[in-house]
Amino acid sequence: MKTLKIISLLALVVIVSAFTINPKNNDKGYVVGDVAADFSLKNIDGKMVSLADYKDAKGFIVTFTCNTCPYAVAYEDRIIALNNKYASKGYPVIAIMPNNTAVKPGDNLDAMKQRATEKGFTFPYLIDKEQTVYPKYGATKTPHIFLLQKTSKGNVVKYIGAIDDNYKDVNAVKEKYVENAVDALLAGNNIPVKETRAIGCSIKK
Repeated sequence: MKTLKIISLLALVVIVSAFTINPKNNDKGYVVGDVAADFSLKNIDGKMVSLADYKDAKGFIVTFTCNTCPYAVAYEDRIIALNNKYASKGYPVIAIMPNNTAVKPGDNLDAMKQRATEKGFTFPYLIDKEQTVYPKYGATKTPHIFLLQKTSKGNVVKYIGAIDDNYKDVNAVKEKYVENAVDALLAGNNIPVKETRAIGCSIKK
């Protein structure tokens, strides 16, 4: 009887452990309204960058992107345009490369530097080398956008999803989700669309 009790107790420990050892497995990331934690990631210039560095920012267009995904490449010019339009208004782009570079060597730091130079990136291009930041956000694609607004509570997530509704052709875009969201925040209005499905390549673990 004692042996049976011990076996039952061990079985219970195993079951409980399965749900508690790695809570990140059940973490789907931020939802609109959550306060996003800050991070410290290496930029292509070798310096560490945090959101806290931007004292005068009103918020951030956090963009998970990379060099090797065709969707991300298709959106590069639009990401540059977002920064050009909104950085001076208090909403700079913060680009983060989330892929495992052992799986995607074309996304390593040297390749990131080269791509940023070729495209003339004027925003930080950070590497999530340990892949600890993108899971917190719940990013699943490249590109995947998280619009944050700086408040007294912290950086509140205001929009999650795609940049717009047409990755193939910028001239065929009908809904500019990120632009509409930032414009609404700047005007003090409600964001018309707060979440969309991100279209892109899966993040490589």
